[in-house]
Amino acid sequence: MITRLRALATQWTVLVPVLAVVLLGCTWGRELPGVMVAVVSVVLAGSVLSAVHHAEVVAHRVGEPFGSLVLAVAVTIIEVALIVTLMADGGAKSSTLARDTVFAAVMITCNGIVGISLLAAALRHRVAIFQSEGTGGALATVATLATLCLVLPTFTTSKLGPEFSTSQLIFSAVSAVVLYGLFVATQTVRHRDYFLPITRQGVVIDADDHAEAPTTRTALISLGLLGLALIGVVGLAKGVSKTIEHGVEAAGMPQAVVGVIIALLVLLPETIAALRAARRDRVQTSLNLALGSAMASIGLTVPAVAIASFWLTGPLVLGLGATHMVLLALTMVVSTLTVVPGRATPLQGGVHLVILAAYVELAVTP
Repeated sequence: MITRLRALATQWTVLVPVLAVVLLGCTWGRELPGVMVAVVSVVLAGSVLSAVHHAEVVAHRVGEPFGSLVLAVAVTIIEVALIVTLMADGGAKSSTLARDTVFAAVMITCNGIVGISLLAAALRHRVAIFQSEGTGGALATVATLATLCLVLPTFTTSKLGPEFSTSQLIFSAVSAVVLYGLFVATQTVRHRDYFLPITRQGVVIDADDHAEAPTTRTALISLGLLGLALIGVVGLAKGVSKTIEHGVEAAGMPQAVVGVIIALLVLLPETIAALRAARRDRVQTSLNLALGSAMASIGLTVPAVAIASFWLTGPLVLGLGATHMVLLALTMVVSTLTVVPGRATPLQGGVHLVILAAYVELAVTP
């Protein structure tokens, strides 16, 4: 019996995603009592850790930068499904949910994941080393997408309020898809070497030498379990979203805080994966995850909500307010100064984390 329990414990990364999907099926669309919220939260945390494990298995098999792309796109696709589902259920009060969640994802990835990765790598290895060519291109794409999709709606005059007109919304959605597709082609085909980790001497690391690569069968199984784990993460997050919304309202905080919490939950697997890579001195992998996630969040979410807006009721507010535009501008300026040298100390990591803390503080108390 003890042997069986030990064997079961070693297979938790297989069992938890399945358990999460089963629990999701049992709780979907229902009001959850306090005890069930606690159970769902535990399984949700287990699903996050399981997703990180299986993402690393897949990444190890396919290599960089494909591994980072797999996790970023998988998480974002399910994040988009969650946003559209919540918007369909929320009516007019959810008109800013897409904007709040996407902007939260940009701030968390560009400041939180980047900051903690640089800080962890620099504290462990004195200086964090990465490639400025690839990282700079990724940052430029994120800045362009964020400006086109989140800043311009505040200043357009074709429609009242921080909204796009139909033609403007279509243009921004198409531009987002084109830019994201161009970046993926650059990252994975034409200039793949710009997005690979490098040694202290500047030599590109084209193979992960910390362990033997898993077999194709193992990688495919992990890919399937990664999908289950991510479905569990986002689905269970939606299940506790009502509790989150009630808690936010009871605390007297703005509705935008819901978007921040959703983004934190959804991006937790990527945060853990990026931190692990940074501790192994693979900072480029961490930056690929961070900026790739920010890019995918905008490049996939905006086209999806643009399409959904034709049948969803209520307005679609994408334009940021003045405070958030200042934080976005500060993030892009600081990120540029961080990326250009290709090296970072704990100072740069700390600066990014302070910007994230300022964003959270102003989200809670605007």
